[in-house]
Amino acid sequence: MSSPIFLSSGDVIADRRFEWARDREAKGDLTGAADLLMQALELAPSYASAWFMLGELRERLGDRAGAVAAFGQAKAADPQDVHGAALRLTRLGVRSGGAMGEGYVRALFDDYAPRFDQVLTVGLNYRAPELLFRAIEGVHSDRRMKFGSVLDLGCGTGLAALPLRPFSDWMVGVDLSSGMLVQARTKGVYDRLIEKEILAFLASEAEIGAHYHLVLAADVFMYLDDLAPVLHAVAKVMDSSGLLAFSVETHENGDVILRDTLRYAHSEAHVRAALVASGLNPLSLDFASTRVEKGVPVPGLIIVAGH
Repeated sequence: MSSPIFLSSGDVIADRRFEWARDREAKGDLTGAADLLMQALELAPSYASAWFMLGELRERLGDRAGAVAAFGQAKAADPQDVHGAALRLTRLGVRSGGAMGEGYVRALFDDYAPRFDQVLTVGLNYRAPELLFRAIEGVHSDRRMKFGSVLDLGCGTGLAALPLRPFSDWMVGVDLSSGMLVQARTKGVYDRLIEKEILAFLASEAEIGAHYHLVLAADVFMYLDDLAPVLHAVAKVMDSSGLLAFSVETHENGDVILRDTLRYAHSEAHVRAALVASGLNPLSLDFASTRVEKGVPVPGLIIVAGH
């Protein structure tokens, strides 16, 4: 399946060849589609969308070297890498991983924003908000649940924050996608919404001495490989009695892997080690799936941690 993101080449004929290639792909003619993309690239050698689609087709045709070359050209043609060519290179074993590019994440969620809630809650049986709420409630079993200030990292449209609003005095949402923030504003959940990359935001908050009683990250950390940097940054803005509640996708073997869905899955061992390195202690850690894909629950972890 080719990327939903499309960047025009600026050449009408090259763009037309690209559309014909999409049509050939949809009809199952991958070789014909690749030939049309090569024609488009002869006309527009820096056509990022055509290079990316060519990489996908070559990978499906079993041409790994050709796919690597095409994805490399796609990334070079678009430094913002909105298609996620760097991730595809990681999947092919060319790169060693790393946080996903801001351009890719922003473009991905700007595209999804208008239909995001419907896709997750209906199409994927999304349960992260409910599971996180229950986990937070569980560590408050002996006292009344109330938070002065809540920080929702990668807040999206506000699905995870919604059940916590009645228990919060002040709620801040941060997201890289302006499209998601547009949707979040319609819910009236947040007192403040900021468009910013989460590590950069956490650093700026630490500089001014901000402290939050609850930090929430629902299905956000699967867009990062190593959790230690973000958990360390979160710890700096948590109140001494504050909590961090987050979800990740997980797997049984190894440390961190990039799944076919182009999301990272973190082992339990990695999560625990990253928490300890950040000076945080897991108060609860439960295996639970936050979504279903192709009829199969995606393995996940729900974690609540404190100082």
